[in-house]
Amino acid sequence: MRRPHRAAPLAASLLSMLAAGGARAEEPEPPKEQVVEEVEVSAHYESSVGSTEAASAGAVTRQLVEDRPILRPGEVLELVPGLVITQHSGAGKANQYYLRGFNLDHGTDFQTNLDGVPLNLRTHAHGQGYTDLNFLIPELVDRVEYWKGPYFASRGDFASAGAADIHYAERLPASLAELTGGTFGYLRGVVAASPELAGGRLLVAGEYMHDDGPWVHADDYRRLNGVVRYTHPLAQGTWDLTGMAYRGTWDATDQIPQRALDDGSLSRFDGIDHTTGGDTTRLALSTGFHGPAGGGTLVASAYAVRYRLDLFSNFTYFLDDPLNGDQMEQADDRWMYGTSGSYARTFAGALTHTVTAGWEARVDALRPVALYHTAARVRLDTVRRDQVTESSAAAFAQVETTWSTWLRTLAGIRYDLYHFDVGSSVPENSGTAGAGIASPKVTAVLGPWAATEGFANFGFGFHSNDARGTTMRVDPSDPSAPADRVTPLVRTWGAEVGARTEVVPHVQTSLALWRLDIASELLFVGDAGTTEPSRPSTRRGVEWSTRWVPVRWLLFDLDVALSRSRFTDQDPVGDHIPGSIESAVSAGVTVHELGPFTAAVFLRYFGPRPLIEDDSVRSTASTIFNAQASWRFGRHLRANLEVLNALDAKVDDVAYYYTSRLPGEPAGGVDDVHVHPAISRTVRVSLAATY
Repeated sequence: MRRPHRAAPLAASLLSMLAAGGARAEEPEPPKEQVVEEVEVSAHYESSVGSTEAASAGAVTRQLVEDRPILRPGEVLELVPGLVITQHSGAGKANQYYLRGFNLDHGTDFQTNLDGVPLNLRTHAHGQGYTDLNFLIPELVDRVEYWKGPYFASRGDFASAGAADIHYAERLPASLAELTGGTFGYLRGVVAASPELAGGRLLVAGEYMHDDGPWVHADDYRRLNGVVRYTHPLAQGTWDLTGMAYRGTWDATDQIPQRALDDGSLSRFDGIDHTTGGDTTRLALSTGFHGPAGGGTLVASAYAVRYRLDLFSNFTYFLDDPLNGDQMEQADDRWMYGTSGSYARTFAGALTHTVTAGWEARVDALRPVALYHTAARVRLDTVRRDQVTESSAAAFAQVETTWSTWLRTLAGIRYDLYHFDVGSSVPENSGTAGAGIASPKVTAVLGPWAATEGFANFGFGFHSNDARGTTMRVDPSDPSAPADRVTPLVRTWGAEVGARTEVVPHVQTSLALWRLDIASELLFVGDAGTTEPSRPSTRRGVEWSTRWVPVRWLLFDLDVALSRSRFTDQDPVGDHIPGSIESAVSAGVTVHELGPFTAAVFLRYFGPRPLIEDDSVRSTASTIFNAQASWRFGRHLRANLEVLNALDAKVDDVAYYYTSRLPGEPAGGVDDVHVHPAISRTVRVSLAATY
């Protein structure tokens, strides 16, 4: 987007940035003599003045995905400002996510969707909201839209910290064949094309990848992936049908105790149980429509997903079973069906109102979701095996009113209804439960003045708990011990004030101050390998993002996120939330198509975190540099070089504090920090042909 900028005193712009408010009012056409120049910042980001309803919301484009060095497919989400992506086990497992004071584990409280299909898996064998993005093909990503906080009526379960919608392209700029080789046995091939077919557009893509990683016991991760999408004009809109298939298998090096590193019994990339790992399958079929209908705009989708995971982990080694070890298998076998959509219509009069109404419905049928005690991937006994059907339906409505050229408001409400049906191998834990929750939201947008607008957002949200916890009466590992049921739907509420300005030519800057409260925290339990409900909490923070494009081919970007997270009830163990991120900084320099040359250097700083409630044990910080450079040879050939962790920093991706036992240690085990290192320097070279 090209946008003229008006000259204005710096003091006036700072005052307008401090005003509270919200997004998209039209900027009056400035007098021609005041136009300084035009600037295009949105080649990589779509977050200009007038484009969003919150200072912390925005979108990133295909161009940023192409220009940014990416280690894993899931790091497409790391393009969201303030979001950190790491890994604490094998490469085929879902990533670890950190945002706004959260260790989100594998997706709790951050909602992710791909073209209308939800990716957070509820009542998952390994953790609530598990979000595996390894099936993504980055070359197909057209844009990523993101939101932070529970302020948006269209966002429901898992969206309290934020949400992202990933969109695949309907049409590629050119057909592609690319081959990549690299250190640690890395090999990847991808082909993609989007020819015209029968009056529509066919997108086809296939991918194969292998990676051993730097581990003493190689990951041997193998990924096979395919996408077929057909889009066709329908009435005045567009209809699409998409099929996806993904299979991944891997071995894993789980996190290891710091004491074994300190005494030299383990090297940095070694592990203890070399039979951990997993395999997973995802098959998806979805269809959607978007376009005008009845004087408004209709967006609708429906989907069916077949998903399976067998995950073998061992986090405590020999604590519970000194003979066979503590390896566990977490098995998830499900069908997921659903639909979602919205209809929006604008009514113009003395005031302009845009009314949006929408729906969601989803069924997860797990047959089964199970936990087994294993040794070398052989089942020894069943801890629990459950047949679960979790159903939900939601409706939402929002009214956007333009009161003047400088004031716009959005008021919305959402209602979600859930039903849980659990048939357990422990009969006492079988049963049904249900719950509903209403979530009002409100936003005000002030401006723009001097190419600056302000935002004020407030809203209620929620996250669901594991269905098995809603009917539980006894501990599945000890049926003689009673267990408390969990609240099915947990209330969250949050607020944000912020501003976005483009008053300085070539620069977009946004600032957001936010707060989020949760009635029950979802925490990752390191020695159990799952998430469990915990105490109420509150988080506060500030986020600052800046994009500077001094000339067409050069981009500087900077994102700074600081937060404070605390439990709010009184407990002598302390009030710090284990694993909660306190600071994250990302910064990059991109040279885009300077003749045939493109290059980028990207820094990510991931600050220290408390690992225990009294803050007496903390993780270390990490700083990693990634770099990428490419050169085009004519119109159809491109060579690319990526250097990931370019300075070979000896830092950790994750750290947890819990009890584990190595051979020869006391029966009660040892409390210790357990770490999983970031990969060492990795080099990848690609050759791509476009036609």
